[in-house]
Amino acid sequence: MAKKRRPQTVTGAPARAAADGNYPVVGARQPCPCGSGRRYKACHGRAAAQAATELVRRPFEGLPGEADWVALRELVPAATARLTLKDGLPEGVPAVTLATVLPMAWPALRRESGEVLLGLQNDTASGDLSRDLADTLTRALAAEPGTPVDAGRADPQGPRLQDLLDLDAPFTPQVHSGFEFWLEGEEQPTGEVAASLESANSAAIPTARLTGVEGAYWCQVPDKNHLRWVMTHPEEQLLDALARLHAAGASSLGGPAAGTDAESSRLVGSFRAHGLTVPVWDLPSGMTAEDCEKPAAAFAERLGEALAVTAPLTAEERRARSGLINRQVTLN
Repeated sequence: MAKKRRPQTVTGAPARAAADGNYPVVGARQPCPCGSGRRYKACHGRAAAQAATELVRRPFEGLPGEADWVALRELVPAATARLTLKDGLPEGVPAVTLATVLPMAWPALRRESGEVLLGLQNDTASGDLSRDLADTLTRALAAEPGTPVDAGRADPQGPRLQDLLDLDAPFTPQVHSGFEFWLEGEEQPTGEVAASLESANSAAIPTARLTGVEGAYWCQVPDKNHLRWVMTHPEEQLLDALARLHAAGASSLGGPAAGTDAESSRLVGSFRAHGLTVPVWDLPSGMTAEDCEKPAAAFAERLGEALAVTAPLTAEERRARSGLINRQVTLN
């Protein structure tokens, strides 16, 4: 699982334009280009710094497959997804592929073939992950084939992923057992890249994406498996619905119909990631991703019914809700 990240201001790295669009961005300690005699960070850099640190709560909102974007950012070790650009592919770029992680944690990579790989699980310079990724993608499209793309500081007024990607194109992640997708069409790695591949493969937790519901990912860990399900429902409404189900004994993925003991597949808490709630279930070690499909579909139906209820929570449901909140972990 990716570590929690906080927005941070990056100093000393040039960008294309100031937040107000009138003065170029320079190093924070350099004289401001406006001629005031003050350092940039104390003059026109203030607006840029504020834009860089302001957190966008749901950076992937509006993109197809928002739940999957969050899952690939925070929960899934190795996965890729083909991206479709709104204005089509530039000449010499046969494809653009999103990847959870790239060799050496590069933000992006332009293969020798011209294909662009965009890394998702990287620290970024601002509080708008979508804008940072769009900036990296733009620079990768113009990079020389066979070169990685370093991290940069995005123009606070620059495009976001929602501006660059075709919002009508499907977003379908492909989960991998390891990171051999780094090597497609390339020579076998050596040196630091080979060591990076070996380290990444050794740390990858077996993971699979459920096909019957959106945003749900099964993973295998010692002793117990888990289902982590990214949901796009408004958080307060979702917590109420989960509390109603929990109080009614209907929040597990098990039971006689599923062929699994209800207690062994119980809802144990949730994550909060990029503005979305991610309920988590413990599963028996023998329960596979395929075994989760029918129980997950049945749970989705129960959840839909609970979401439609507007009556105030009962005392028991309020206690269940409080317990769920107490077991919630924020990832970012």
